[in-house]
Amino acid sequence: MASRLTTFGNDLYTGKRSFNFVGGRKKWYAIAGVLIILSVLVPVVSGFNFGIEFRGGSQFQISGVTDAAPEPAIEAVAEIVPDTAAKVTIVGSEGVRVQTDQLAQDDSRAVSSALAEAYGVAESEVTSSFIGPSWGADVTRQAVVGLVAFLLLAFVIMALYFRTWKMSVAAMLALVGDLVVTVGVYAAVGFEITPAAMIGVLTILSYSLYDTVVVFDKIRENTAEDGTESRRTFAESVNLAVNQTLVRSINTSIVAALPVAAILFIGAGVLGADTLRDISLALLIGIIVGTWSTVFIAAPLYSQLREGEAAISRHDQKVLKERERATSANADLEALPAT
Repeated sequence: MASRLTTFGNDLYTGKRSFNFVGGRKKWYAIAGVLIILSVLVPVVSGFNFGIEFRGGSQFQISGVTDAAPEPAIEAVAEIVPDTAAKVTIVGSEGVRVQTDQLAQDDSRAVSSALAEAYGVAESEVTSSFIGPSWGADVTRQAVVGLVAFLLLAFVIMALYFRTWKMSVAAMLALVGDLVVTVGVYAAVGFEITPAAMIGVLTILSYSLYDTVVVFDKIRENTAEDGTESRRTFAESVNLAVNQTLVRSINTSIVAALPVAAILFIGAGVLGADTLRDISLALLIGIIVGTWSTVFIAAPLYSQLREGEAAISRHDQKVLKERERATSANADLEALPAT
């Protein structure tokens, strides 16, 4: 099995075996367009499930708990305010955090007493607080500012490093698509939008961009080595670079996705750690979508942006004419009678 994978990777690197990623770009663009449209429509139709940090609400912190289970808190809140759902988070081995919609002062005191009784602690061990939606709005504003600053800085650095702004454009468009799809999937599954989720969404920026830079660096290497006498068109050189880095991209994605998936399905699903669930879902989606967009969107888009340049267009026409002449010559030789 390992030898087959090695042979497969070597064939991709040498060009003996090749997938036509660049040639099928219209199909990839259509798929990406459908994904982006769906990712925009889902939150528009169903909306986001914002956490208490963004919509505001009441929070209760219970300390000194001997059995930190969520059920007593859920039952205690339901007895006082049946119409309010409680979000329970286990904090360490002796702490429980309970979040609800905003409660009236009397209901808040009653819930505090009920929680103390449910967990068998003194009422002094239960602290209540109110979280206003302005905090979430401030976090969102800072995240948007940070995102814009990151995209601008990454655009400039990539343009300087690769000495062409067109690589930056292709990378940024693919990156924005990754963010939109990640947010859309997050809205579709109905998970709460929490600060941890926002951290996960912003974290995928670096991963997606790293994978794109690796592929683009190989593209630059191939196109620089080709020269004017190359027998490959520009699109073929780009496609070769994508194939040469394909195994690396897949391996990197698998290595990155496995621990994140373990956190999502074991840490969050089995242990009930909601914070881990929020951040790991965003990371897992981002890793998968980021790898896909690098191979199917960023590289083909860069090739398309460069193919209209005069020098590249002349080179491609020269290569195609030489192939046509070679094909005609071979056909003439085959048509000659055997001696």
